[in-house]
Amino acid sequence: MRPTRRIAATAVALALTASALTACAPALPPSVVAGSEAVVAWSGELTSFNPAAAPTAGNLDIAAATRGRFGDVVDGEFVADESFGTVSIISDDPFTVRYDLAEPAWSDGIPLDAADLLLGWAAESGLLGGVSADAASGDDTDAAPHAEAAEGAAADAGVNEATPPALDEFGRAIEVAFAAPTISWQTAVAASVPAHVVGERAFSLDDPMEAKQAVVRAILDGDEAALGEIAQVWGTAFEIGDGADTPDDVLLSSGPYRVDTVERAASGQRVRLVPNAAYRGAAAAQIAQVDLVPPGDDPIGQVGGDLDIAQVAPSPANHAAVHDLEREDFPVVTTHDGDVWSVRATAAGVFTDPAARAAFLRALPADAMVTTGGGEWAQAYTKTTSVLAAPESPAYEIVVEDSGFTATLGTPADEPALDREAAGVAAGTSVCVLYDRGSAFASDAFAAMQGAMAEDGWAITDCGSDDIAASVDQTGWDAVIDRVALPQVPAQLAAQWGSAGSASAWTLPSPERDALIAQYAQTVDVYDARELLAQIEASIVQAAVVRPLSVDPVVTIVDRDVTGVTVRNGPVAPLLSGVAVWAPVP
Repeated sequence: MRPTRRIAATAVALALTASALTACAPALPPSVVAGSEAVVAWSGELTSFNPAAAPTAGNLDIAAATRGRFGDVVDGEFVADESFGTVSIISDDPFTVRYDLAEPAWSDGIPLDAADLLLGWAAESGLLGGVSADAASGDDTDAAPHAEAAEGAAADAGVNEATPPALDEFGRAIEVAFAAPTISWQTAVAASVPAHVVGERAFSLDDPMEAKQAVVRAILDGDEAALGEIAQVWGTAFEIGDGADTPDDVLLSSGPYRVDTVERAASGQRVRLVPNAAYRGAAAAQIAQVDLVPPGDDPIGQVGGDLDIAQVAPSPANHAAVHDLEREDFPVVTTHDGDVWSVRATAAGVFTDPAARAAFLRALPADAMVTTGGGEWAQAYTKTTSVLAAPESPAYEIVVEDSGFTATLGTPADEPALDREAAGVAAGTSVCVLYDRGSAFASDAFAAMQGAMAEDGWAITDCGSDDIAASVDQTGWDAVIDRVALPQVPAQLAAQWGSAGSASAWTLPSPERDALIAQYAQTVDVYDARELLAQIEASIVQAAVVRPLSVDPVVTIVDRDVTGVTVRNGPVAPLLSGVAVWAPVP
């Protein structure tokens, strides 16, 4: 049956549901503790309520609290939220996935339905254009890593605008046929913005159900003029202006919280979150008001006073202050930002021969570099031997066991000097090591490296830089102590470790690794995916271009008056992802 034949029945069902919801607006969830408040030091910035169009760290963090979704990728693997809906594979040939909503609603009482999912599919398929220009270009450094993930999402998912999804007869599900199987099938479609708002604004309509139908018709019929109007609204209407009041329809939420106010002051942006009365998910809000405020000069010193939660990067300057709060029973949560500290070697000069690179990487005093670099914070730097899997992820043990790292790079030679000589590197050969002088970890790790390796005949030359980002793109260095991002999606994996990747100038081309990455991107079984990730890591280990050291920690300090604060690892929505389970201490 053609999708267009189902629209009329769908619209009737949706109109009845919407009327019922609007006529009887729900009260605040009984879980909310009246008068409770949490003030959070927040370094992000809200620029758009469409996280798909502008996937900056700040926008994604707000979306974690204000957008319902089928689930999240946690520690590298998908965790479903069936109170929002279910995702299931219904056909292997062609590979087809059904996205089926439960009964979520937008905060104005209008239900989420197939129109919202169809709009999300249209965005991912490229019908509405890509991510915002600033994010895609990388002009916003906060946006760049997330924009890369967003740009690669459609490619990873194999979403194809040539095959429009089928809508079911009740308007709460769509069935998407993909060009090929995809590892991202569970997250390939999302309801990033309300379709009825997009339709109302794009076509000057007042009735939300009519607006939904207009969006559905435009997408299924491929109406280029109508799609152009939708794309304009989708890409720009949800942006936050400077000092201007944001229209209520732009602020609509489908998550446990909604944005109540956005204020700009000389000190920065302030965002207030309040419970979403229309939310029907499993994790209902408990705190009546969450204020996101600029961190100021001393966020740690304000915890327990003006602040309830603060998040900082560990440094020698803040260790004592955090430790003092720990001694007074303030909860301190240590996670990581998705980056791995590592030593990377070029495949040129003294390290043209892979045997020379391997001998150098084996000789590194990895434990001493982490201990010295971390200083008083050393225990916060979780050691790792993978650049693809985080230490806490289910895939990590498989990747580490099968990659061959321990035997190839992780086991120091009995006689490091003989190992070096066997690799053809003469004693006293200069090795120019680049690192960030402004980073305490990198500077101290370099010092530990230089001192220890001198005994084995490695002449480590100080090539530290005050501008590591610029210096790492230049030639002249042999190795670098720097951070490398754990890839979040196959597109990032290909960019960093593929032969033609935009960020892989220092990585040796490998057709075999490229084939494994392509196979990984089309793998739908989680256990098969772990095995493939291990094989990709093994190819990187064999190339002898990188020695991982530790993940880069983030420390979150919480007032004793707030409980339930858990923080996810990784770069995307790390702070507000669990805001619904925050609660005041009785």
